Amino acid sequence: MAALIATGNSQQESAAGLTARQRGLLLLPALLAIAIFLVLPLGFILVYSFLTKGTYGGVVWEFSLAAYEQFLFERDLFTDELVFHASYLQIYGRSVLQALVATIACLAIGFPTAYYIATRPAAQRNMWVFLITVPYWVNLLIRTVSMLFIIRDEGPLNSILLGIGLISEPIRLAYTDFAIGLGLVYSYLPFMVLPIYAAIERFDFRLVEAGHDLYADRWTILRQIIVPLTRPGIVAGSLLVFIPSLGSFIAPDLLGGGKNLMIGNTIALQFQSSRNWPFGSAAAVILLTLVLIVLVLFARRAQQAAAEQGRQ
Repeated sequence: MAALIATGNSQQESAAGLTARQRGLLLLPALLAIAIFLVLPLGFILVYSFLTKGTYGGVVWEFSLAAYEQFLFERDLFTDELVFHASYLQIYGRSVLQALVATIACLAIGFPTAYYIATRPAAQRNMWVFLITVPYWVNLLIRTVSMLFIIRDEGPLNSILLGIGLISEPIRLAYTDFAIGLGLVYSYLPFMVLPIYAAIERFDFRLVEAGHDLYADRWTILRQIIVPLTRPGIVAGSLLVFIPSLGSFIAPDLLGGGKNLMIGNTIALQFQSSRNWPFGSAAAVILLTLVLIVLVLFARRAQQAAAEQGRQ
C-alpha cells in the first residue's frame, strides 16, 4: 500500500514537473522576443552612452562620461571649462509638461466618453468601441499630416470660422505648442477611453442607485463612488497616454514644425544630423529612467491605495 502511495505521489510530482516544463516552453518564444528586441537593444543603448563620440558618427570604444556631461554642461571655447546650461533640461521639462497636459485633456474627454459608451445598451457598445478604434486603422503619420492640413492657416477649420464670422483673420494654430498638444490628444485619446470603458463596464450601477437613495447629488456620487471604483482604468489610461506622449516624435516634428524640440526629436537629431550617438543614447537612457520613476511612483501609489482599501 505504501509503495502504491509513493508511486502515485511520484507520478503526480512528475506530472507537475512536466506541466511546469511545458509552461516554460510556452513562455520561451515570448522571452526570446523580449530578450532580442527589447533587452539587447536597450543594452546597446546603455553601453553606447558611456562611449566616446566618433569623428564621422558612430562610437569609439573608449569609456567616457562626456555624453552625460553634455546634458548639463558645455565647454567654454576659451577656457575649456565646463559651464552649466539648462537647454536640455528645458526640453525635458517642456516634454513632461506637454505629456501632462495631453494626459489631463485625454482624461477630461475620455472619461465622459467611456462613461457614455458603458451606459449604452449592450447592442450599441461594440459599435461605439468600433468608432473609437477606427482611426487606428490608418497610419499615425497620415493622421498627423491630416491634422496639419485641418489646422493650417488655409485649412478647413480657419475657413469655417472665417465663413461664419467668428474671426476676421486666420488663427495661427499650426507649428505651435497648442498644435503639438492637439496632436498628442488626437493620437492617444483611445488609449484613455478603452481602459476606462473596461473599468466602468464592470462597475455595479446599483451603487449609484443606492447613492441617490441616500440623497447624494451627482457630483458626490461621481467623486466618492464612481471614480474610486474605476481608478484602475483611470491609472492605466493615464500611463498609456503619458508615457508615449513623453517620447513622441511625429506630432512635435510635423505639427510643431521642429521649432520647439521635445525629447523624441532631440534623440532623433543626435543620430540623424549631429551624428552624436553617445549623447543620443544618454538622452534615451535618461528618458527611460524618467519613465521608470513614473511607473514606480504609480505602482507605490496603487499599493498604498490597495492597502487602505484592505484595512477598510
